[in-house]
Amino acid sequence: MKYMGSKRLMLGNGLGELLTGEAATANRFVDLFAGSGAVSIHVAQNFDLPVLAFDLQCYSEKLANAVIERDYNFDWRSSWTAWCRRAERGFRKCDAPPVIKITKNAVAEARKWCASRLGFPITRAYGGHYFSPTQAVWLDVLRATVPPQDPIRTVAIAALIRAASHAAAAPGHTAQPFQPTYTAKPFLAEAWSRDVAERTRQGFAALAQTHARRCGRAQVCDANEAALKLSERDLAFIDPPYSGVHYSRFYHVLETVAQGECGEVSGVGRYPAVSARPWSRYSVTSESKRAFSELLKTISSRGARTIVTFPLHECSNGLSGPAVREVATQYFHLDEQLVSSRFRSLGGGGVKTLGCVKRDAIRRTDELLLVLRPR
Repeated sequence: MKYMGSKRLMLGNGLGELLTGEAATANRFVDLFAGSGAVSIHVAQNFDLPVLAFDLQCYSEKLANAVIERDYNFDWRSSWTAWCRRAERGFRKCDAPPVIKITKNAVAEARKWCASRLGFPITRAYGGHYFSPTQAVWLDVLRATVPPQDPIRTVAIAALIRAASHAAAAPGHTAQPFQPTYTAKPFLAEAWSRDVAERTRQGFAALAQTHARRCGRAQVCDANEAALKLSERDLAFIDPPYSGVHYSRFYHVLETVAQGECGEVSGVGRYPAVSARPWSRYSVTSESKRAFSELLKTISSRGARTIVTFPLHECSNGLSGPAVREVATQYFHLDEQLVSSRFRSLGGGGVKTLGCVKRDAIRRTDELLLVLRPR
């Protein structure tokens, strides 16, 4: 997954070791901002305790549940064969036009064709932008024909979300696709050449052979509401947003794949209406600190231990490592360490290259790791 602030690097650089020590005496692990599901899946695979994962967006629920709600592998080959055959029938009927060479006219024609595809929500919204017509149609027909029964259905949708993330013609998120400019054409051509069906197959196979040691569950829920479900002996994990722009703007394509439907979109980024995208207090500068304080107050009242990660520097939502520490000391005893991490700067902060914002900008940073123990 291409994901802002992914904790995969930190799991091998301090966070994983910390989780090993703290999870040993926990009854449950509760991830309140699950995102890509990296931490929830790591804990579910490595520790004998159920994992609960919460996030505002449906794609996060699907990614986490593909692993944490299942404690066994399954034979993916027969399921994939049947799924792929159903999708192929739909794909052949659509007759998606190939884009042989990336030019402005070719891209314009691709967008026109995709916009006319009634009953193909991914193609209509994102074809000719984030995906070629062929890729977009494959995403639609695969999404429309996913296996009918869980947990295989959820695994299939998660594999498709991963494939869409890998194939998207965009920097490390889907806030803005590459455009057919002189400098961006090679990147657009490379992205549009990726085989969506094959990447889905690979993801489906990998997920089918990955499972939790004990079954858990992911749900779409606000973190502050989910915290009310905590109890003593729970180990909570908090990795809150650090952006002053709502994450739904960066992952709306993945949300469409997860839900299998999409309303009208607009703008260069092909965004759904604001009213159709999840809204978080943590991405509002005037609300973020108050929301975080309320969250920690609730967790403290429930008596749960908590691990918090946050970049040390001040972020665009107004929070910083020192601010997070200051709030935490009001409710908990603290153990603290710093680890080296990296995060995506949402495409590079507006520097224009490749026909869009700066591509895949990654910054090194120190990340604050706090263990909060009830007073």
